[in-house]
Amino acid sequence: MSLPLGPVLDGWTPPAPPPRTAMTGRWCAVEPLDADAHAEDLFAANSADDAMWSYMGYGPFETLDAFRGWIADFASGPDPLFFAIRNEAGAPVGMASYLRIAPAAGAIEIGNLCFSPALQSTRAATEALTLLMGRAFALGYRRVEWKCNALNARSRRLAQRLGFSFEGVHRQAIVVKGRNRDTAWYSVIDGEWPALSAVFAEWLDPANFDAGGRQRARLSDMTRPLLSCEG
Repeated sequence: MSLPLGPVLDGWTPPAPPPRTAMTGRWCAVEPLDADAHAEDLFAANSADDAMWSYMGYGPFETLDAFRGWIADFASGPDPLFFAIRNEAGAPVGMASYLRIAPAAGAIEIGNLCFSPALQSTRAATEALTLLMGRAFALGYRRVEWKCNALNARSRRLAQRLGFSFEGVHRQAIVVKGRNRDTAWYSVIDGEWPALSAVFAEWLDPANFDAGGRQRARLSDMTRPLLSCEG
């Protein structure tokens, strides 16, 4: 009896792990996290609002030494692979990482977003995430994932603003800081990337911003037609 099977992936080979090298855009720079280069500035920037740590598995950090220790213990390896984000002024104001890097499956996740108030809701923040997405697909990954606490409405909105399609909620997925976490799953697959990449290029163009840096066209309006599922 013949059973249904997925399509054969002719010519596909597992990609290499992402390199620990910098990415530079028009509005930001994304560079490998380094305690000596980034810890002091990031600690100051991320101390401005402790609420940003509410859905994270770590933080807030009471002292700079504690933050440096966390970088050494958790954020200096190949998976998760952490990057610092510099804004238009060149200041380190946030972090993000690749994680759950699975070359054999062609899957990689973007997460551990620690965006200080100085980075939140800026074009630098958006561009940093598009750079991470673009590198993953350029390396040959078939699937870029986004996962977050199902109660984290802001992260869920951001995922869909960036073109990640909703895939469902894993109930009682993990325990974080002694509390249950249901996890919402989102993804972009390689066949969707060319259209998304073109949207990002259009949105990030200087012509899309007025003299005060305010967007003329909303990215969410541009990516919504590309979503396979919302939620």
